[in-house]
Amino acid sequence: MQKSLAMASPSRARAATLTAAILASSLGFMDGAVVTVAIPAIRSDIGADFGQIQWVSNGYALMLSALILVGGAAGDRFGQRETFGAGILVFCLTSLGCATAGSPEPLIIWRCLQGAGAAFMVPGSLALIALAFPTDERGRAIGLWSMVSGIAAALGPIVAGTLIQFAGPTAWRWIFWINLPAGALTLFLLFALTPRHRPKAGTHLDLLGAAIVTIGLGGLALGLTFASEPSPSPRDIGLALAIGVAAMVLFWLWERRSKVPMLPRALFALRTFNGANLLTFCLYFALAGSLFFLPMTLIEALQLGAAKAGSVYLPFTLTMALLARYSGALSDRRGPRLPIALGSVIVGLSFLTVAAGVAAGAYEYGVLPSMALLGIGMGFVVPPLSTTVMTVADEGLAGTASGINNGVARIAGLFAVAALGIVAALAYRLNIDADLASASYGEPAHADWPPAALAVRAHAMIVAFAAVSVATAALSFASAIVAWRMLPQK
Repeated sequence: MQKSLAMASPSRARAATLTAAILASSLGFMDGAVVTVAIPAIRSDIGADFGQIQWVSNGYALMLSALILVGGAAGDRFGQRETFGAGILVFCLTSLGCATAGSPEPLIIWRCLQGAGAAFMVPGSLALIALAFPTDERGRAIGLWSMVSGIAAALGPIVAGTLIQFAGPTAWRWIFWINLPAGALTLFLLFALTPRHRPKAGTHLDLLGAAIVTIGLGGLALGLTFASEPSPSPRDIGLALAIGVAAMVLFWLWERRSKVPMLPRALFALRTFNGANLLTFCLYFALAGSLFFLPMTLIEALQLGAAKAGSVYLPFTLTMALLARYSGALSDRRGPRLPIALGSVIVGLSFLTVAAGVAAGAYEYGVLPSMALLGIGMGFVVPPLSTTVMTVADEGLAGTASGINNGVARIAGLFAVAALGIVAALAYRLNIDADLASASYGEPAHADWPPAALAVRAHAMIVAFAAVSVATAALSFASAIVAWRMLPQK
């Protein structure tokens, strides 16, 4: 059996490993949160419609979802440090393309490539921690990783919103420029101070399987995105969904005949691993959907500035980060069932109270406290869930297990933006006047719209966001049931 780094690594190497993992995770966290805050500015600056702006988010999520399993396997095959570093390098280089994009199409392409880089970066983060720390310390290390990453990520949307509000719509490009110095520091820590571990011999990279699943996920997401358009085409929807379903069936058949599948059967024979992934899908579907639509609603319906809308993430990330370290230790003592189930219920309640705060126009006394409640819920969930996934697999499959679970979370986010886009678009169309029907959800207000039209548009967006919130709350409660029935308790 492979010797663990935890038996050979000095404390300095562990600190460097944890710091590099935190920096890289902060890049990913900030990228996702800041892009949602910047959506109105991006739409205004480069003229993106609702479908295109969905794909600015979904293009990244698609490639990350489809390739993250390859990224996890690559870490096991070539070494976690080397694969992690390659992912960071690609992520940063493609950030240059995003920062200089002048129209929606190039931005979507660069975001897809950025997601491909992230697919080799994300699973390595937790896998390196798992290799560097012994089992009885992983919960605390992952809790610290979650806490510090969350605090760093909390500042991103606030800074971005302030820049956009006071420096103009083009300031959204700094979201991507900032990745370069942070990535360079991470690479230095990684290769100067973090030890290399011996990779698992014979690990197979299923590139054909990755291509098939990319087509499948892309077709399904594209079909759902077509369905959210103001005048959806049944032909386009049907064709995209048919391609997606056919490719996913082909992927399933390919996995069954493969001697070294992307989804190892040994992992899916574990009830705990299956339960962790099922609740991950439900919970991250809910989280991604809510956080995608919330900033648009605050800016375009409540007419808040981008700086204030960016601040909405602060109570969420801070409370999650501050609680995460303690919930990781609690999971080490009591097992993951109780903290994850309790956290999922709190998350569901928070989505309902956020919607109520938006409907009342109560940002300070409704929305912000609800976002703090959301942070408390996720703080109970994230470290125990990550620890469960990493502990259930042996060290040789650590990267693969992390990749699968991260892939499930990203697939959930991919389909959340597309599927909940249908919910939001339908509720919006049912509450909008006929003369405003051509304006999509979240579209920046036109200068010639009268105040009455703006009021109708704001009401329609608030109702649409409430519909999204009810759906996300139901999924969060479902996550709690899954956790209670399928996860262990010490």
